[in-house]
Amino acid sequence: MEQKPGSPITRRSPNYTAAEARQAILDRLAPIGGWERVDVRSALGRVLAEDVIAPCNVPAHDNSAMDGYAVRFADLAPQGESTLAIVGTAFAGKPFSGMVGAGQAVRIMTGAPIPQGADTIVVQEVTRAADGKVVVPAGQRAGQNLRRAGEDLALGGVALPAGKRCGPAELGLIASLGIAEVVVRRRLRVAFFSTGDELASIGKPLAPGEVYDSNRYTLFGALSRLGCDLIDMGVVRDDPPALEAAFRDASASADVILTSGGVSVGEADFIRELVNRLGEVAFWKIDIKPGRPMAFGRVGDAWLFGLPGNPVAVLVTFYQFVQDALQTLSGVSPLPEPALIHVECAETIRKQPGRREFVRGRLHLVDGRQTVRLAGAQGSGILRSMSEANCFIVLPEDRGDVQAGESVQVQIFDGLV
Repeated sequence: MEQKPGSPITRRSPNYTAAEARQAILDRLAPIGGWERVDVRSALGRVLAEDVIAPCNVPAHDNSAMDGYAVRFADLAPQGESTLAIVGTAFAGKPFSGMVGAGQAVRIMTGAPIPQGADTIVVQEVTRAADGKVVVPAGQRAGQNLRRAGEDLALGGVALPAGKRCGPAELGLIASLGIAEVVVRRRLRVAFFSTGDELASIGKPLAPGEVYDSNRYTLFGALSRLGCDLIDMGVVRDDPPALEAAFRDASASADVILTSGGVSVGEADFIRELVNRLGEVAFWKIDIKPGRPMAFGRVGDAWLFGLPGNPVAVLVTFYQFVQDALQTLSGVSPLPEPALIHVECAETIRKQPGRREFVRGRLHLVDGRQTVRLAGAQGSGILRSMSEANCFIVLPEDRGDVQAGESVQVQIFDGLV
């Protein structure tokens, strides 16, 4: 496994700002080793391990960008109309084989190769055709509506760089080059489990004091969208020997261990102590809300992310810190830019300076401009408002209360994988 060397992170205070925590994580990570060759359809969601080089020009030949007529620009009068004789038709799969001579035009369809002699395409909507002739109005431009060979991709050029995650557009681009297989990085292996004596499996009646384990399903969804190979280790009870066994098993089989619960300062929160004994905890507190207790470190050869137990805090910490870390380990480069915009806040938000807060919000279009409102109750255990939200309202550490009408920064969920 490739990884960046480095000594343990130390600082006088255990608390990191959001920016410090993100940077501390990314500074220590490098892509995992291993690759495989897969067919184009199997490359969906995978990360390219090497550049895809264009084996041909795309398009392969000069062709028409519009339905219309292929003409010689020299035959068009600068003033008034020009009348040309129609000598044939060119289709995308059946080109015109002759030469366009003086005073002639060829009816042409989108994608058809440009006939010899022609250098301009006149769109059909501006012309009049009858009795084997076409009338072209003045005002045309030389070379208009042509797509040149290699205009999209030139022979020998980099069509897609290593580090690119393949989506639908990338599959189409690879196929347009006639390439049947590509080399991709192996999938990141992630072991994940929930901790806590209070957790019950879905489908069973709750005993007094129990809650259903939702976090594993949240993480399953988030990890699946990143294309990871998943090792679901279920629920591990608040028992040090059981937790130690789970960490040892996970570190032996996974690149990353992802846990939820057990990282705060309660009497039954054992994860930080265990990880310090089995490996290293780089940090375990971040000045954010929700999600302050979050551990990052190593167990054996596996990276560890110990997320909070509260359901919303799990999603906040995953999206703000874990997701880009996993993409870095998967070889994604460069990392996607977050979808951040500034909009007007439509209501008051109470906040104490000191922590960065990620408030669940909902963007609305009002009178042609976007505004944002709270998406319901903001408790860290209330997943419903997370489901109803379409953005985070990101309030920086030094910010106090937000008044209605003020501008705030929002992170759009569509920018999250």
